[in-house]
Amino acid sequence: MRTIGITAAILFLSLSPTLVSSQAAAPHPTDPALAPQTEQSASTDDFEAQPDAATQSKPQMHVTTAALPIPVDPKIDSPEGKQTKRMFWIIPNFAAVSAGTELPPQSAREKFVLASQDSGDYSSFIWAGLQAGQSMALNSYPELHHGAAGYGRYYWRAFADQASGSFFTEAVVPAITHEDPRYYTLGHGGFFRRAKYALSRVVITKTDSGGRSFNFSEILGNGMEAGLSNLYYPPEERSLHNTAMNWVAQLEAASLNNLIREFWPDIRRKMLRQK
Repeated sequence: MRTIGITAAILFLSLSPTLVSSQAAAPHPTDPALAPQTEQSASTDDFEAQPDAATQSKPQMHVTTAALPIPVDPKIDSPEGKQTKRMFWIIPNFAAVSAGTELPPQSAREKFVLASQDSGDYSSFIWAGLQAGQSMALNSYPELHHGAAGYGRYYWRAFADQASGSFFTEAVVPAITHEDPRYYTLGHGGFFRRAKYALSRVVITKTDSGGRSFNFSEILGNGMEAGLSNLYYPPEERSLHNTAMNWVAQLEAASLNNLIREFWPDIRRKMLRQK
């Protein structure tokens, strides 16, 4: 129907000048001999005008159709690349942004709120407990000893490491350098391309102005966390080597976290059958 209406409109517009010019050039019916011919011509014009009137209705129908609301792009509601607040129902994922989403820059206050959410979440206490148990089982710091008291010493130090790391990388350094501490999901492309992107976000980040910058928040922030830990770990553990190893371990954890974030939407859709 839309094609027929457009064709009729084109024919009407192309024929209209011909009809107007032929009517303007018609002789005045002063000659009686020409009167019947004029009347016949007029009746013929009336007969030809009827299809034109029908033709005019076609563009009107087309205009009405064009005025209808434009359907919403189905890609907007697509579950591809869509992040959730938590991964596997427990792990906090507050700093992840769904693929194709552009957000306004965060204020310094919002960055501190984000760090508070990550460090004060109930899962943080569970994760600190698991890390403390693992470190005590491996006798990572013999000076802290074993038993309930030793586990307590391991626990609060593991929690302090985690909390200070969140505040340094998501609030303190980003507020100074004007970097965006959130992870923007790529969400498309092959596995290796997306994995490379996720790992690169450890050293490259988005700025508050929308550009790209060296990720001081992640690199420097984790270094600050490693340096701060020397204040509350036993003196025997405060060597430059141990501090560097702590810093590398934090960067490895950040890299793994980015990989899980990037592919979490795919895990939800393909493995967990969630939208």
